[in-house]
Amino acid sequence: MTPYETLPIERLLSGNPYPGRGVFAGMTPDGTVRIAYFIMGRSANSRNRVFTRKDGEVFTEPFDPSKVEDPSLIIYAAIRQYGNQLIVTNGDQTDTIYDGLAAGKTFSEALEARCFEPDCPNFTPRISAAVRLDPTCPTYQISILKSIDEAGSDCARFTFAYPMKAGLGHLIHTYVTDGKPLPTFCGEPERVAVEGDLDRFTQTLWNALDAENRISLYVRDIELSSGNYQERLINRNE
Repeated sequence: MTPYETLPIERLLSGNPYPGRGVFAGMTPDGTVRIAYFIMGRSANSRNRVFTRKDGEVFTEPFDPSKVEDPSLIIYAAIRQYGNQLIVTNGDQTDTIYDGLAAGKTFSEALEARCFEPDCPNFTPRISAAVRLDPTCPTYQISILKSIDEAGSDCARFTFAYPMKAGLGHLIHTYVTDGKPLPTFCGEPERVAVEGDLDRFTQTLWNALDAENRISLYVRDIELSSGNYQERLINRNE
């Protein structure tokens, strides 16, 4: 790939057995803001989840509460909105960012209170996005907090800030692929060519995820001028 090459999202994910959890933000060719969040799972505990919606927010919840082994890293608010900032994350740092913004902190400042997940030996990164739904100057930031070494001795923090550009988006996911331990995502978020209407994009993304390990997907299209949005949700456990 060249530094400015963009690829359809299916080209970035198809054939990858385990990219883990993924956060996407970008803009369609017609100027609509699009975000997406997906989760995958290998263990019974990770697979026992669904996405639910309530008052414009999205949560992970157990599909069968009787089978929950450890709720601490799998049950959380994935999508919330504070003012004109839409927050999308892979863990309970969603609430940390929300509370930080409410206290006058920036996105990066709010995340200074958090680090990667304590799931040795994987040390799963915390990935987050904040999309500023400003009709005059829409932007988005993507963060990854990950272990600085294989021992989990400290946290490396990266924040990437992007202007919204029609037809362009960025994708970040927790792992490169499957492995023991799971290899942490490396480098800048991947450049995505934003293609298709909401239904086509949703189905294309779902089909690109490994059928054995995919669990749930949520996609939202937001009209900047009005703030109105359309959404699509797919749960493997229905």
